Amino acid sequence: MELRHLRYFVAVAEEENVTRAAARLHVSQPAVSRQIRDLEDHLGVTLLERSAKAVRLTEAGRVFLTEARAVLDRATEAEKTARAVGGGMQGEIHVGYAPSLTVQILPKALRQFQGEFPKVRVSLHDFSSEQMLTGLRDGSLHVALGVRPAGQKLRGLVFKEIAKYAMCVAVAPGHPLARSRGVNRAKLADHPLIAYTRADYPEYHEALDELFASHPPRIAEEHESVTSLIAAVEAARGVAIVPSSMACMVGPRLKIVPLIPPSAPIVVGAIRREGTESSAVGKFIAAAS
Repeated sequence: MELRHLRYFVAVAEEENVTRAAARLHVSQPAVSRQIRDLEDHLGVTLLERSAKAVRLTEAGRVFLTEARAVLDRATEAEKTARAVGGGMQGEIHVGYAPSLTVQILPKALRQFQGEFPKVRVSLHDFSSEQMLTGLRDGSLHVALGVRPAGQKLRGLVFKEIAKYAMCVAVAPGHPLARSRGVNRAKLADHPLIAYTRADYPEYHEALDELFASHPPRIAEEHESVTSLIAAVEAARGVAIVPSSMACMVGPRLKIVPLIPPSAPIVVGAIRREGTESSAVGKFIAAAS
């Protein structure tokens, strides 16, 4: 028994006429009659009572009609689901992100992507830069939003630039630098620096080494997350070098002061593994861009 048998039977049962059913199906009348006979032979029961002008369902035919419709509906739904998954319209993608770098990017991306593809679940993972690279390489992440990987770390990965942010200084509201319109990086050597951990954020430390090549500051503390780094700066335990985008996260808790002269900006974008971009991932990156 094939789906074709069921479609022909349902059409005849609903039209109560083989000729009308054939016209509805865009096939010849003999073909319809032959399929119905084959179906009845396969089942070993009579489904239709035939007369010169019409056909009527037998008791077995009425029961079978309900089941046949259910099978056809399920087949149609299975076809839609397969096409939706294949077209990136359904399923799940895992996205790694760095909060301080994506605070302006991620909400927009989620809003646009979920509005267009509501059946695709986006699972978010607040990871360090090293965790994101590991997740991309082992397949646990489909895409990551963060700083551009440097050197060999980009091997096997594809990076698409989305935004650039200036390097700034985060200080507590009562800090002497809080009222400054800009801070000369040489003056930061006099203040303890709050930083991210080197093991989890090597690109961050590479940027610090380049930024303070002439006047290296004293790193007083290292933190694994942006929340603890913000808390330490807010408690006036030191200052931190952060992207300008962090202003959207901290509100009045901290003052974000530009560096003078400006340094090279932080490049933020979407990272994925080469050869692994699904339709859903591609559409998510487009929404973030």
